[in-house]
Amino acid sequence: MAGALKIKAGTKLRMAYDAELGKEPNFNMICTFNKSLNESAFLISIPVVNGKPLEVDESQKLLIQYGSGSDAMIFAGYVDDTVKEGVRRYWKIRRVSEQRQFFQRADERVKVTLRIEYSQETWELNADGEIPKEDGMTLDVSAGGAAVFMNRHFDVGEIVTLDLPRVGTSVKGQALTEIGNVCWVREAPKGSMYRLLCGLQFRFSDSSEKEQLQDYLSNVKEKYKL
Repeated sequence: MAGALKIKAGTKLRMAYDAELGKEPNFNMICTFNKSLNESAFLISIPVVNGKPLEVDESQKLLIQYGSGSDAMIFAGYVDDTVKEGVRRYWKIRRVSEQRQFFQRADERVKVTLRIEYSQETWELNADGEIPKEDGMTLDVSAGGAAVFMNRHFDVGEIVTLDLPRVGTSVKGQALTEIGNVCWVREAPKGSMYRLLCGLQFRFSDSSEKEQLQDYLSNVKEKYKL
């Protein structure tokens, strides 16, 4: 978990209920940041919906956004308590590990299940002197990033190497290795064969690398008739 949130008191925040996989959350509620209590808890004003304070649901995961555009950051949490300070009441939010940045989606997401491998350069070498790889599976892939099921936890901002498999016999379907920044991490749905779902934003050294990935995804769409 990162340190306490460095947000000024009185900052307006947008809030949403956590969305289902593959859906964008609807930030249709407004609250105000009061103060951080420690690294994992902070106070916000109680959102008002239809003229009434929103009722507490301690089991409901909330997404809270501050900033705007490509700088918009989102953190997740649950209502831990209702706190009274003077004549005002606040929600005490217990922050959880997910923290992500929503990027404007300029690239089409291709919903496809691909068995992939992932690794990190900092991992200890195996007996063969190679960096070990772990198995994962994609939820969706675009020319800008991917959502990947995995069992290894990464912190937001870490760098991951992702190996995409060969798809079909076309030159465009050759296996690719992509480098990505971790943008968010959340628990996988119950019943999944993996523990976590991780969002990656790809990094390219030049435009040709992105074009190669775009060709790969075009081939995937054609192969699987997506």
